Amino acid sequence: MSALRYVYAICRPFAAALSAELAGVAGVPPKLLRHGDLIAVVGSVPEREFAAEPLRRRLEDVQWLEATARAHQGVIDALTAVTSPLPLRLATVLRDDSGVRVMMEERREDFLRTLDRLDGQVEWDVKVYAENTETVGDSGTSETSGTSETSGISETNGNFGTSGTSGKTLERADEFTRRLHGTLSQCAGETRLRTLPNPESAPSEVAGTEVLDAAYLVPRAKSEEFVERVNGSARDEPGVRVELTGPWAAYSFTGSTGLTGFTGVTAFTRKAS
Repeated sequence: MSALRYVYAICRPFAAALSAELAGVAGVPPKLLRHGDLIAVVGSVPEREFAAEPLRRRLEDVQWLEATARAHQGVIDALTAVTSPLPLRLATVLRDDSGVRVMMEERREDFLRTLDRLDGQVEWDVKVYAENTETVGDSGTSETSGTSETSGISETNGNFGTSGTSGKTLERADEFTRRLHGTLSQCAGETRLRTLPNPESAPSEVAGTEVLDAAYLVPRAKSEEFVERVNGSARDEPGVRVELTGPWAAYSFTGSTGLTGFTGVTAFTRKAS
């Protein structure tokens, strides 16, 4: 059966070579497909799995999805080590090399603008949790607090009994979070605050109450300083836990250019003039 083209990312041309042992989705090493001043990082995948209808079924298979996501991320990580890629959405599949080139041609200006903005930058993700307590408020009932669903930073409002985290703990964590976000933003060119989960449905017995979920776009040259600021801020702060992950490709900062992929097979023929 014929092969389709799985597209991992769009990049500027870069000199470093990817490892010959790097296996991508379906176990196929990625290759570089150049079109003008852009490069698409692509792999060949079987139509029996990645054509539109079988792909929809596969995406409901948790084991298949996890394996595919790991392979996809492995290629993105390898690219991030040598350049500043614009990662595309998981399972972005086009019909053939010609379709990939047409896609690069038609979205060239958007791709170039985004690549210019991401050049030399990586993403760091920071989460802050207020640790669980059994503190009881002055009224004799557990103090509680809610969270903002739009800001990504918690807003304590005084009543949060089922979370296992006291109101006073949340207030301290909220103050810490605002200080931390302020100092980290000084190292970052851009930030993204993600919507916080409803603490009533979050696994609070494991994680505590999440009070910050943020992504920071940081120049590579400032990454060490950024990590030091995270570690230094969290070291002596009781009642909070800080999780730092990265550096990643700048998934959170690609906008529609990177995250709106072409999931499912797309012929992508040139528009009529």
